[in-house]
Amino acid sequence: MPTGDSKDPDVTLSLATIPDFDDLTSESDEIDEYSTALDVEAQLLCSLLWAPAESAKRTVAALTSADFYRPVNAALFTAIEELVTAGKPHNSAHVFTTLQQEGRTSGHLGKQLTKALTDITTIGVPSAELEHNLAAVLTQAYRRGFREAARSLAQAAEELPEDQLFEHLLSIGRERRAASQRLAAIREGRP
Repeated sequence: MPTGDSKDPDVTLSLATIPDFDDLTSESDEIDEYSTALDVEAQLLCSLLWAPAESAKRTVAALTSADFYRPVNAALFTAIEELVTAGKPHNSAHVFTTLQQEGRTSGHLGKQLTKALTDITTIGVPSAELEHNLAAVLTQAYRRGFREAARSLAQAAEELPEDQLFEHLLSIGRERRAASQRLAAIREGRP
């Protein structure tokens, strides 16, 4: 069968000449699926960097660094949170300056922070999306909490004495209930 764009009638395309997707990658090849622009944590941080002081205060009051999956995002959130809490400007230049003053821009970790800050600053998420991004980050943290609870219960089943198992289950339940109430409050617009 001739190809659609070919002027040469002898050029044919058979299924045997089409490379299979599996031929394009090997099992040892890793595909980097991470994209700053698609990371809701990065989107939150971007909108937080551009947010007015009052919006930023509400957001940092509602979050903790433990709500972030990526350690570099948690570290940047902490730097922004400290600036916001102190009533200082919290844009990317001030965050970078603070990281420099604290000696946190050198070495491998410093380069990671600096690159992440640059990437986050330039993805272009407006501050108006801050509340939606806050809810999305908390939703992800909420779901991660259930995975962590399941791992904790499995480990407890193997390692804890029987008389401690039920109390461990209850403590996890109380923590998950508090997380559920926190998420509901954010979704309803309550801090």
